[in-house]
Amino acid sequence: MSVKIALAGNPNSGKTTLFNALTGSNQFVGNWPGVTVEKKEGKLKGHKDVVIMDLPGIYSLSPYTLEEVVARNYLIGERPDAIINIVDGTNIERNLYLTTQIMELGIPVIMAVNMADLLEKNGDKIHLNKLSEKLGCEVVSISALKGTGIKEAAEKAVKLANARKVIEPAHEFSAKAEEIISAVENRLTGIVPAEQERFFAIKLLEKDDKIASQMKSAPDVSAEIKEMEDAFDDDTESIITNERYVYISSIIGDCVTKNRAKEMSTSDKIDRIVTNRWLALPIFAVIMWIVYYVSVTTVGSILTDWTNDTLFGEWIIPAAQSFFEGIGCADWLTGLIVDGIISGVGAVLGFVPQMLVLFFFLAILESCGYMARVAFIMDRIFRKFGLSGKSFIPMLIGTGCGVPGVMASRTIENDRDRKMTIMTTTFIPCGAKLPIIALIAGAIFNGASWVAPSAYFVGIAAIICSGIILKKTKMFAGDPAPFVMELPAYHMPTAGNVLRSMWERGWSFIKKAGTIITLSTIVVWFLLNFGWVNGHFGMLNFDGLEGAAMEAAQAECILAKIGNLIAWIFTPLGWGNWKMAVAAITGLVAKENVVGTFGQLFGFAEVAEDGTEIWGQLAGSMTVAAGYSFLVFNLLCAPCFAAMGAIKREMNNAKWFWFAIGYQCGLAYIVSLCIYQIGTLAMGGGFGIGTIVAFILILGFVYLLFRPYKESKTLNVNVRSVAGAK
Repeated sequence: MSVKIALAGNPNSGKTTLFNALTGSNQFVGNWPGVTVEKKEGKLKGHKDVVIMDLPGIYSLSPYTLEEVVARNYLIGERPDAIINIVDGTNIERNLYLTTQIMELGIPVIMAVNMADLLEKNGDKIHLNKLSEKLGCEVVSISALKGTGIKEAAEKAVKLANARKVIEPAHEFSAKAEEIISAVENRLTGIVPAEQERFFAIKLLEKDDKIASQMKSAPDVSAEIKEMEDAFDDDTESIITNERYVYISSIIGDCVTKNRAKEMSTSDKIDRIVTNRWLALPIFAVIMWIVYYVSVTTVGSILTDWTNDTLFGEWIIPAAQSFFEGIGCADWLTGLIVDGIISGVGAVLGFVPQMLVLFFFLAILESCGYMARVAFIMDRIFRKFGLSGKSFIPMLIGTGCGVPGVMASRTIENDRDRKMTIMTTTFIPCGAKLPIIALIAGAIFNGASWVAPSAYFVGIAAIICSGIILKKTKMFAGDPAPFVMELPAYHMPTAGNVLRSMWERGWSFIKKAGTIITLSTIVVWFLLNFGWVNGHFGMLNFDGLEGAAMEAAQAECILAKIGNLIAWIFTPLGWGNWKMAVAAITGLVAKENVVGTFGQLFGFAEVAEDGTEIWGQLAGSMTVAAGYSFLVFNLLCAPCFAAMGAIKREMNNAKWFWFAIGYQCGLAYIVSLCIYQIGTLAMGGGFGIGTIVAFILILGFVYLLFRPYKESKTLNVNVRSVAGAK
């Protein structure tokens, strides 16, 4: 029989880092609340029969958000054999609130005081023996980041679980509170297991309706509630909360010795600059510009050029062509493998180096603690437009993939804010959109350094403008939810965590290229190479054709026929060519398909004699204004099928799902139309009906942005950084 050990603790306490260290699992490690949206499990190293469960970070067992419900339901319903309660040693007072609740569950507990290295650096000391005596459970010191003490903590948890011995919590409330709690406990005899009586009794006194609904026959404790409220002159929920904090305060003095002489921490000094009211946004903009400049334009571009030109263009494709022709393979099969699969998938994989460089930098920013500051910074902006900084957290996660980004919206307790976040999260460019950005930047804009960063900020602008407009409607009206988060202290990222994060994101992209994109390229190849010639259906012959002759031959294929049916829709956007239309549509399956489709249509995976990529055909198909319009449309329109599936699951309502998809596609179309029409006018392209429509749309957009609030009011909340607070 396997042993189950749960990791429970506050957000940013180091649970997932500890989980990775104990199991060797490649779980993503971040330092903002909500990364672990669902419980994850892995086998403890050296123990095949021990399962470690990584639960979402929670502040208490009185859940308000979906991920808190996941954690509490598991602890109550599944009842693991032991709990490792991870506590941030640098903020132990706050962490102990959850500890007092966990101790009441009747499950064996071992407390792991994390960040021992930071405690030593700060000159603070936690007296583990005294703390263990006060709490009634064993307390150990660990550093999950450096791996110190984690093996010993896990072994003790296994031993505790095998002993099946429940340790009674040593903490107690005031005499009157204990008297009433005991009275409720007695009424729960036979209704809940004996070891859970105290937990359920306290929850009933806290008026926790969810707990009452989970019990088969919850007793009426209104008399006990009234007695407690009369005795303390307060509501019972506040009384219990206050009793916990009184108990925590009573033990901190004996168990914690702080260095009173220490100066302002390094984290606080850095935050005075990077979270400054006036400097924060410019610093963020500069950092993101550098990240995208290095990833897409310089280092990443060099690596991608080598992958496209040399690896695929000079080695893989010619070798594959020679091999299949040498063994006498049928022309159609050779064409399918070389021109379809290798060229299509190769065009996508060619951008993997740029993606890995981008993910490397994002992992560093996340691991060092800066991205948590970005959520704090963006809260100031988002709050003015009806959202809180919590909405930016899913968007940060979505820079890797839109699916976990959409799922991370579960951390938002306000249903209206959560739905709006789901609708707008995919506006942030994910890893799958990076190849499109790199392709357009290289083919249309000659590798201009501003294109890639602008794509990121177009996404943010779309989110902000959507927040302003949607919050003024009845569907989304209401005050934004308060946003409270702890900013973790800055620290040097470890190579293991950075490389793990980079590889996890990159590998998910590569796996998609090996499955969905491969199937898509096969379909595109078939539709491109088969059509009607002289009234007969068959395979088309493109051998030796170039320029106009190639265009005429391709126009007879099935793909061209389908594309011409829908191309007119995109004519006002500047790219009404059937090739652009089908590329955008295939992007709905997977955004990488846009590049894969172009790879087959324009031969990106092939190289000319001078070794340069044949991007001139694409550049000749679109003007600069049309190119940027195409880029923005693919950034803002409905995401890939996988992300759409996540949106449907999280919305849990077909009407809301279609509204979200419709809004995304509609916004993408309007913005792209305005970009092309106004851009064409600015470059001397003339004034027409499309230009008039664009100006009307812009005026309407401005009106929606600046019309007064009718349904909601802006909630002004001061959010204070507590990084380094003691």
